[in-house]
Amino acid sequence: MARKPHALADPIDLAVGARIRLLRKVRGLSQQALAESAGVTFQQIQKYERGANRVSASMLARIATTLKAPVAEMFGDVSPASGAIDEVAGLLAEPGALELLRAYAALPRGAARASLVEFVRSLGGDRG
Repeated sequence: MARKPHALADPIDLAVGARIRLLRKVRGLSQQALAESAGVTFQQIQKYERGANRVSASMLARIATTLKAPVAEMFGDVSPASGAIDEVAGLLAEPGALELLRAYAALPRGAARASLVEFVRSLGGDRG
């Protein structure tokens, strides 16, 4: 049986992958470093993060240990509100998003932050 294309991947696999990527980035680990710790290739980590391959329970435990997170954190809450958490995790998984957020947080509150937000919005054409 062929693997499902990304568009048809199970939403839980996608959410787990997004959380792995987010936690990896927050911990400052490369895909290579996580792969070495988990005993797989970095390409396999890429597949897990995209939700292209499912993560086995034992692999999820190894990844969680490396990321210093409980396995349950990889699944998040199963309530309807978890959709918002998944959305934020997906946004933060975008390349450069975490770095941009850290730079934003380092700015003093007030005009500097508001100017940065307006500038970034203008680049994307979003005025809302």
